[in-house]
Amino acid sequence: MSIQRLRYLLFLLLLAPLAASATHIVGGELDLQYKSGNTYTLSLNLYFDAINGDPKALDQELLAGIFNKTTNARLQSVTLPLTANTFVQYTNPACAVGSLSTRKLVYTKDITLDAATYTNAAGYYVAVERCCRNLSIGNIVSPGAAAQTFYLEFPAVVRSGAAFVDSTPRIFPPLGDYACLGELFYYDFGGQDVDGDSLAYDMVTPLNGHTGAVTSALTTPLPAPYSTITWKPGYSAGSQIPGSPALGIDARTGRLTVRASALGLFVFGVRCSEYRKGVKIGETRRDFQLYVLNCPTNVAPKVQVQAPGSTRTYQAGRDTLRLLPGANRCLTIRYTDPDPNSVLTMSTHPVNFTTPAPVFTTSTSGTTRTAADTLTATLCFPDCSDTKGKVYLLDIIVADNGCSLPKHDTVRVAFTAVQAVNTAPVLTSSFPAAPLPASDSIPAVVRVVLGQRYTATLLGTDADKDALALSAAGKGFDMAALGMQFTAQNGPGEATGTFVWEPTCASVSAAGEDGGLLVRFRLTETGPCIPVPQSRLIRFEVVPNGETPTFRPPNVITPNGDGQNDFFMMPDLPVDFCDRKFASVKIFSRWGQEVFQSAERGFKWGGAGTGGLYYYLATYTDGRKFKGWVEVIR
Repeated sequence: MSIQRLRYLLFLLLLAPLAASATHIVGGELDLQYKSGNTYTLSLNLYFDAINGDPKALDQELLAGIFNKTTNARLQSVTLPLTANTFVQYTNPACAVGSLSTRKLVYTKDITLDAATYTNAAGYYVAVERCCRNLSIGNIVSPGAAAQTFYLEFPAVVRSGAAFVDSTPRIFPPLGDYACLGELFYYDFGGQDVDGDSLAYDMVTPLNGHTGAVTSALTTPLPAPYSTITWKPGYSAGSQIPGSPALGIDARTGRLTVRASALGLFVFGVRCSEYRKGVKIGETRRDFQLYVLNCPTNVAPKVQVQAPGSTRTYQAGRDTLRLLPGANRCLTIRYTDPDPNSVLTMSTHPVNFTTPAPVFTTSTSGTTRTAADTLTATLCFPDCSDTKGKVYLLDIIVADNGCSLPKHDTVRVAFTAVQAVNTAPVLTSSFPAAPLPASDSIPAVVRVVLGQRYTATLLGTDADKDALALSAAGKGFDMAALGMQFTAQNGPGEATGTFVWEPTCASVSAAGEDGGLLVRFRLTETGPCIPVPQSRLIRFEVVPNGETPTFRPPNVITPNGDGQNDFFMMPDLPVDFCDRKFASVKIFSRWGQEVFQSAERGFKWGGAGTGGLYYYLATYTDGRKFKGWVEVIR
């Protein structure tokens, strides 16, 4: 044997345990989320085999490359530090098996996608490459030397000269469960997109890339194309896990299903494509693996529904429940499981409606001690259910606690519902009637004398005897702060209220220049499905004590000493009222010369030396003004 060949064999012997120790990758995906400005958060979720993976293969950082899709030119190399290390949970923790435990490693860093650089209409892609996958994977060739390329595509950050913001759809949750041979397995891989873009799913062959057993990680990110893993004979992108059905994903919902026909560990790939206004703008891929194990036999539970007032079992697809006002709206649910000691749980799922949904009024879970045990629950539809002539569908579901996933039985109940008619309550009061046309927004005007107590009563009645409540609220002011008192006696079918107020000058100040205070009195009802509240809007105006005469100053005086119209006086000026007090009166000639001035509201002016027109201006301390003219005839 040559020395060169001996060295080569020695190299292989040294390499073998190193390559085996690096087999740890369960799967993962990249994620790119917009933060602000030109800043994005780039993350890699890597799923690590916590049973068979070598702890030495747990990287503290990984290298990502960002490339132009058109030219494959590298724009950035990003070192992603490890920021989180947690375990992936089972759907049912009681189903945990010692051969399956997965860690979720998160590598993340904020990056800048400059608007002057990332303008390529075809977009960009991010890739992270790492080897190796689990040795025991059964559907690909040489799994212990097979690598993974974590891959996503994203659009330019500028389109048509404007910022184009996009975040990667997040595919979750990670898969912590296993499938049972010959049993239907299902899992939700559906994602959420913060931008509201449309998502579509399909199965793809996982990417391998440039790394391998010898070079398990890159020192410089390499561009596409990335090689794919090699399927063993009988496997393909359309048959990654054989079965009836083989592993597939719903293109719209992202729900995985398979009824596996072979035991083992299988790797599979899923792609989530992102569309905006019908145009694809990006994609993200998730590689993962699924164990198919032999599981104890688990027979599905059974559920039966009994309609209100009926002794027979509800027949799905044939019967339609008709729920009427005042009638029994409760279903009796009976459920059982042939497997002793099964824990059963009831739930409901509205198919084509949202609210109000029926609620269980008794326990929705229990344990069957023997195969003959039957559990019961009561499901009641709210009195306010109203399908408005349509047929609503409700799934009533019983689930057991079997492994790896619960088994279900479902009865789909079709029903129509009508709610009771609600007669509107009536609100009456001692307030004056509002001006026509009657409206909740047109107030009635109540003038209250300063310093005098005003009292009004309100009465609410309801023919349906629903619970009534009266309340009052000032518009833009605190009623109590201005001395307004409102008390109510509320009850079924009737509510009474009393309003009492003795206004002060503080009330006048609060009214401002508008001079009015708006109070809304409201009558509400509870209990009916569609309450019909009633209200009255009242405008309170505070007036002085005593009748205010109409302001009609004279416009002619004859100061000739005959005792008639000798003086100009204004006894009809508004009286002093809180902060509104007479300040002064001035009289001017037609040329604007002041000829008279007085601070006395009882002034008398006997005219100037000559006759003619003169002009007066009376002012108040609150800024109000009264002006006009008077003719002096001599």
